[in-house]
Amino acid sequence: MLEQGTISIHTENIFPIIKKSLYSDHQIFLRELVSNAVDAIQKLNMVSRAGEYTGDIGEPEIQIAIDKNNKTLSLTDNGIGMTADEVKKYINQVAFSSAEEFIHKYEGKSDQPIIGHFGLGFYSSFMVAQKVEIDTLSYQEGAQAVHWTCDGSPQFTLEESTRTTRGTTITLTLQGEEEEFLEAARIKNLVKTYCDFMPVPIKLDGEVLNQQKAPWRESASNLSREDYLEFYRYLYPFQEEPLLWVHLNTDYPFIINGILYFPKMRPDVDVTKGQIKLFCNQVFVSDNCEEIIPQFLTPMRGVIDSTDIPLNVSRSALQGDRTVRRIGDYIAKKVGDRLKELYRDNREQYISAWKDLSTFVKFGVLNDEKFKKQVEDIIVFRTTAKIAPKAAVETPTVEVQSPDGDVWQDVTPSSTEDTTSSTPYTTLKEYLERNKERHENRVFYSTDETTQATYIELHKNQGLEVLFMDSFIDTHFINFLEREYSDVKFTRVDSDLDNTLLDQNKAGEIVDPKTNKTRSESIKELFEKSLNKPKVNIRTEALKSDNPQSTPPAIVLLPEILRRLREMNALMQQQNSEFPEDHILLVNTAHPLIQNLANLNQGGIIQEDGQSSTNPLVNLICQHVYDLALMSQKGFDAEGMKSFVERSNEVLTKLTEQAGK
Repeated sequence: MLEQGTISIHTENIFPIIKKSLYSDHQIFLRELVSNAVDAIQKLNMVSRAGEYTGDIGEPEIQIAIDKNNKTLSLTDNGIGMTADEVKKYINQVAFSSAEEFIHKYEGKSDQPIIGHFGLGFYSSFMVAQKVEIDTLSYQEGAQAVHWTCDGSPQFTLEESTRTTRGTTITLTLQGEEEEFLEAARIKNLVKTYCDFMPVPIKLDGEVLNQQKAPWRESASNLSREDYLEFYRYLYPFQEEPLLWVHLNTDYPFIINGILYFPKMRPDVDVTKGQIKLFCNQVFVSDNCEEIIPQFLTPMRGVIDSTDIPLNVSRSALQGDRTVRRIGDYIAKKVGDRLKELYRDNREQYISAWKDLSTFVKFGVLNDEKFKKQVEDIIVFRTTAKIAPKAAVETPTVEVQSPDGDVWQDVTPSSTEDTTSSTPYTTLKEYLERNKERHENRVFYSTDETTQATYIELHKNQGLEVLFMDSFIDTHFINFLEREYSDVKFTRVDSDLDNTLLDQNKAGEIVDPKTNKTRSESIKELFEKSLNKPKVNIRTEALKSDNPQSTPPAIVLLPEILRRLREMNALMQQQNSEFPEDHILLVNTAHPLIQNLANLNQGGIIQEDGQSSTNPLVNLICQHVYDLALMSQKGFDAEGMKSFVERSNEVLTKLTEQAGK
């Protein structure tokens, strides 16, 4: 026996705590042991390149073996091995990471990183093992193989071994409640989860279990479009193909590699939960990067690999870490650069992806000032305008030196309007420029193409362009735009009608000599009496149109300011915004139905009770016109729909009676 003694334990690393609580998840032990084995192989490559080892290093591999009879699980590598002194230093002195010292010695002699930095990783094995053994032989000439044994107490034994092959074997005799790790399927699953992209073959019963190749460590120029898509399919099987991706690769002022994908936004996707996988030197760490990437990029998918992200701190500490914040800023900038590149180089693809991209972009603009400045000129909106394609003009290529380095970038001016998509899209600046003669610094917008179709058509018929701001985030985004464009007025199409839509010629109105009222005044009075709704403000206007029959007989308007106050109040109280009782009913006096209604009201015979014989039918039609106008703004509840159907049937009954006389 070479030695018998007590393991050196630093006061902050009490052994029983290490044994039971080193990690919250016991299965992590396999990741740590495989990581150490990969390190040992990488170290051998380094000393070989440095000329300190001239022997044959062979094909690197890690062998996993299961012995159910003896309840043991072992991992064998053909790496650098250890001497007795190294075992004493790196195993017995808990919390001393040999990787740190080794990196300093061989710094600059290899581009293969040492996984390391885990320090206590080896001792994670005691969470599942009642006894741990190390059998190792160093690469050094004349080295004596040694065997180390520990039963989970501070006591260990170190003795000579008969091992003749270079490398290390770690053997765990598992605790009774941890025998799940004797199942081959369980080990294969753990290797796939944590070690899939480690650069050394990991074998079990001769079968290679891991991918080995990490695409994010490759240069973007070496990867094809199919390579990126294949990697996405591997990470997220049975998902639709991503919209686009961003390749991260920098080693200053921090080290980070990765590939991030913009997924298609399906209704069942929870945008509050991240699906980006965090790696450290190709070792899987977590499938949650929410503290590292900006919040607005949480729905992205893919991989981030960095040795500069502290892995042993709390989430709150991560959020406050300066390096982590800088990494988040870098990722946001790369995403912004990629979007601008796509907007410039492939407008058709950008427009096609915008429905899904807009949520990322708008949320980012609302929450990140730097990102906002990057992308504010490429935010587009669907529009009712018919934007004619521009004639193809050959433009000379213009390149300027990038402010970030020596790379020259193409800044050739490109068309600012989408000319390829069947549905036109435009930026806000383009909209304002296009309409400055007709309605300067005013934007008409719609939040629901279906329910606001009548209002949109009114604007289109009079040549007024409408932007669609109909995503769930646009309610907040409109407020942001109003702050950014303080001199611009944003008006929803159903809040009020521009004078362009109204026939202002009142001179032709007939005045009834009996009442001394104009036709408009009589119609207003008629609706006020029929509806008997004091909170509904009745307005009578003639909607401008070449074909009055194509315009609505009446529309409901919701004043912009009052509507927004109600929406904000509902949001603060976490309630649905109810349709306000206070609203405007604009009756279109130019519509034939309204004119016929006025004539019908005047043409009836006065009964003994002083009411016109047509009064019941007139009242029903007024209510029906109001119902139809109301339906375009809100859906009826069960009782409202029941009343509407009953009134509709009654109107039709009376009309058919009238026609039969």
